[in-house]
Amino acid sequence: MYFPGNFYPLASPLMMTAVADLPVSSAATAPEAFDFDELLSRVHAIGRDVLAVHAGDVDRRARFPVESITAMKEAKLLSAYVPVEYGGMGLNMIETSRLCEAMGQYCGSSAMIYAMHCIQVACVVHHAQQSAYFRRYLRDLVTEQRLMASATTEIGTGGDLRSSVCAIEVSGDCFTLTKKAPVISYGEYSDDILVTCRRSTDAPASEQVQVMVRRGEYTAEPLSTWDTMGFRGTCSSGFTLTSHGSTDQILPTPFNDILSQTMHPYSHIVWGALWTGIAADAVNQARAFVRAEARKTPGETPISAIRLAEVDLVLQEMRHNVYSLAREYNELLSSDSRESIHGFGFSIRTNNLKLSCSQRIVEIVGQALLICGIQGYRNDSKFSLSRHLRDSYGAALMVNNDRITKLNATMLLAHREGH
Repeated sequence: MYFPGNFYPLASPLMMTAVADLPVSSAATAPEAFDFDELLSRVHAIGRDVLAVHAGDVDRRARFPVESITAMKEAKLLSAYVPVEYGGMGLNMIETSRLCEAMGQYCGSSAMIYAMHCIQVACVVHHAQQSAYFRRYLRDLVTEQRLMASATTEIGTGGDLRSSVCAIEVSGDCFTLTKKAPVISYGEYSDDILVTCRRSTDAPASEQVQVMVRRGEYTAEPLSTWDTMGFRGTCSSGFTLTSHGSTDQILPTPFNDILSQTMHPYSHIVWGALWTGIAADAVNQARAFVRAEARKTPGETPISAIRLAEVDLVLQEMRHNVYSLAREYNELLSSDSRESIHGFGFSIRTNNLKLSCSQRIVEIVGQALLICGIQGYRNDSKFSLSRHLRDSYGAALMVNNDRITKLNATMLLAHREGH
């Protein structure tokens, strides 16, 4: 199971409104000077006033959080990682992660959609700026606040992102492509998709490229629905995607490099950040409950406060791990140390972050639930942790932890610490 796949079905029976058609306050013609702390405060305000307000309904109905994405567009957050020269904010890895964590405190599904969008933006920013087509696209992204998605997993590959069954077919300067994707998150609402496929019909499964297809250039036939325990608002249904376009829309970098240098580390860092946000909100709920209990017995610390102190320690460790790797990755990007990003050592640390965070979030939310007791268990309580708990169990399934652990075991056989 791999959530970051998504698309908008142009001529599907499930045709919906594209996010690019949602209102946006004004076109971004030039980058605005901003202070990151002010931006983060604004994101928290959006979280309180929009994401949190609709989170319950989004979860109950498993619907796309249209209000959240509209608010993100108005704040121009969809182009936050786009370099300033194209009109974006030019945020770095650490800053983007902090935005994801902030959103995670209010609505896990909205935060996940934003994180997955940022992953696709990073793929273009890191690997396609040499292309005139993608330079124009980045400007369009800033102006139109387009929601990006990806179709990576495919029926027949067993969840292996480094392998494709489908192939791009090129005729002159045009291409056609058909892909059966079992999971394409927020597919009915995205504006553009990055699709992985074999570079040609005679290429082996591992020789892949990534192709940008835009709204109006593809159709979709439903393969599955999305009625899950958690992250219900990501609307990660499956589709058969059929698309066409210009060969200019093929990213100039092989997908193997895109995956190892950007998609792999970027995904695990922003996922870890938003999971930290979900965990932080669970701890905040537990803290509010303990305070309420403490007011009943003035001058006496409730026994549940001990458990609160213990779970806060785990949350601190989780957050530290996320930003430690975010800083390392940011430094590698700044120094253009792509060789180090490819190395086993960094890959193992990246995988370990995902494994650790996906386990810690369940532990933290579970402990918060014990602190809140029946009030945390009830769906109609202000201390309810039902959504947090259900979302937390999805973390281990996004690129299954068993697959990651097996990969780490294989790399450790060849890797020597310090190299």
